[in-house]
Amino acid sequence: MKCPHCNNELNELPLCYGIEAPYYFYTVPEEKRTELIRDFCVIDEQHFFIRGHIEIPIIDNKEKFIWSVWVTLSEENFLKSNELLHVEGRENEKPYFGWLSTELSIYPITTLSLKTMVHTQEVGAVPLIELEQTNHPLAVEQREGITMERVKEIAHLINHSESIVEEATDIL
Repeated sequence: MKCPHCNNELNELPLCYGIEAPYYFYTVPEEKRTELIRDFCVIDEQHFFIRGHIEIPIIDNKEKFIWSVWVTLSEENFLKSNELLHVEGRENEKPYFGWLSTELSIYPITTLSLKTMVHTQEVGAVPLIELEQTNHPLAVEQREGITMERVKEIAHLINHSESIVEEATDIL
């Protein structure tokens, strides 16, 4: 498949992109970083993050486009989500409020600190992240869906930028 923007060959069209750590992880001095374990991160024993997925419907397609992102939670909700990590039925837990902590630089407006609700999923699945219904382009895409052309455009933007967003296929 060719990128419609630059005509470079794409071996496949990724439907999931993400980053290894929350944005703030990269902004603190090395000695202040604390724990980063797969889907959980704690900085300075004060800032608590969880990784989840923003699912965006692809119009006229059964597939979904996914941003694998980080959200900051209150300490109480972070500890609760860890407590329930292997508990069957955890998907019945009320959603947790959080702030998006991943910068998706392909959007013209920062994605940092967008309001979210974190929906716990069944054991073995990362939470689903629901953005507050605003006019932010990411929130609009989550609400209304995107075309396959937009998926190609995202692939082009990510493949041709110095962004910290990377393919998340290896962290799913």
